[in-house]
Amino acid sequence: MLSRILLLICALLLSPLVAAAEVTLDTFLAESFAGQAPATQMLWLTPELKTRAAKVLDHPYAGMRVKYWREGNRTAWVIDEIGKERPITIGVVVSAGHIEQVKVLAFRESRGGEVRYPFFTKQFVNAGLRDGDRLDRTIDGITGATLSVWAVTKVSRLALLFHSEVIRNG
Repeated sequence: MLSRILLLICALLLSPLVAAAEVTLDTFLAESFAGQAPATQMLWLTPELKTRAAKVLDHPYAGMRVKYWREGNRTAWVIDEIGKERPITIGVVVSAGHIEQVKVLAFRESRGGEVRYPFFTKQFVNAGLRDGDRLDRTIDGITGATLSVWAVTKVSRLALLFHSEVIRNG
């Protein structure tokens, strides 16, 4: 009985620490757009865009549309991608075809959480797309976090692809 009480107390004490590691959508958008997030918009995926997205992700994109936020030539995207087994929620801000910021909003895997830290995410700043929807730079991996690194990289490429489509179509 005492061990159950101690376990419950530990869980209650640690839960705020776990919650604090996650960034809410509202916080991400407020930070990305100087305190005032623009209205939510939708990008409807054409068959061609779905095909390109599938090549970026190495699997079909599940939705028919994607939510985004836009102010001028800046867009913000919040996309989930599976790491090893669980989804990682990733926010990407793109301006003029280059990444301004990548932020992991929710990390649910048991390993690979290092992708949440600035030493990793700052590699994406100013990255753009080159031919074949590939990043124009190499992203350094993290030992033991390969699948999480791939997930963040794929979402970054996808956000750049979607951004270019939104800007191209006005």
